[in-house]
Amino acid sequence: MNADILFFFSEHLEALPLYEDLERQILSSIENVTIKVQKTQISFSNRHNFAFVSFLPARKAKDRPKTWLTVTFGLPHRVESPRIDAAVEPYPNRWTHHVLISAPEEIDEALMGWIQEAAAFSAVKRRTTPKAVDAPLSKT
Repeated sequence: MNADILFFFSEHLEALPLYEDLERQILSSIENVTIKVQKTQISFSNRHNFAFVSFLPARKAKDRPKTWLTVTFGLPHRVESPRIDAAVEPYPNRWTHHVLISAPEEIDEALMGWIQEAAAFSAVKRRTTPKAVDAPLSKT
């Protein structure tokens, strides 16, 4: 186990087995995945980021189970499912979905299907680059 991942879960050790199961399933079903641990999230990427694990409170505290983590993924369309805790469209045709999971059985075919779709979307999406601006002519 990576020391950075252990540190990330230091205040949520009970959620670590959920993460380990999710990571194992992502790595076994998607090729060329890179994992980056940051202060507030763990990112999964191929060409671009496609899924994230965090403790973003996607539900009100009274509705959250004792052990949980939030899985976030991006798709070109909105998924309509009671399992999606929140979905936003930060850019046209780019939907960010948040799913709170609290048990290994919630890392199922549906969730993994969305994550695999997000990985495929990430692998082909283009980043827009600003158009080159002509540099002003210098006066000599």
